[in-house]
Amino acid sequence: MLVKSNGVPVIPTVFDNLFRDWSSTNFSETNTSLPAVNIKEDEDGFTVNLAAPGMDKKDFNIDLNNDVLTISSEKNEENKEEKDNYTRREYSYQSFKRSFNLPKNIVDNDKIKATYTNGELSIVIPKREEAKPKPARLIEVK
Repeated sequence: MLVKSNGVPVIPTVFDNLFRDWSSTNFSETNTSLPAVNIKEDEDGFTVNLAAPGMDKKDFNIDLNNDVLTISSEKNEENKEEKDNYTRREYSYQSFKRSFNLPKNIVDNDKIKATYTNGELSIVIPKREEAKPKPARLIEVK
């Protein structure tokens, strides 16, 4: 790999590769691409948005087990074209698996909902009523 720094070609050192922050890359341990995820929290709960263009609702598996939310997908495609004495076959295989630890005693596991629209999987994880912030109130002294 050749990298230019100030216009001068430089070969990266072994140490650069050893100390690279692999946690910030978008690849799994199996070297497959992981979809980007955004997690937003508000007073009512959490929203997980996962970018997965080209998928279909049926391609996703969402599992909740012991406060661990796991989102996975597996998609296989085979395109075959036969024309003028030649055959073309193309195979496509996509898969990923992402897991998130949900905060204990905060989320309402029974009300988690998921939708898939325009290439984005959105999972709404509501908070329990007792975990939501309470408005300030005035306590009367008697």
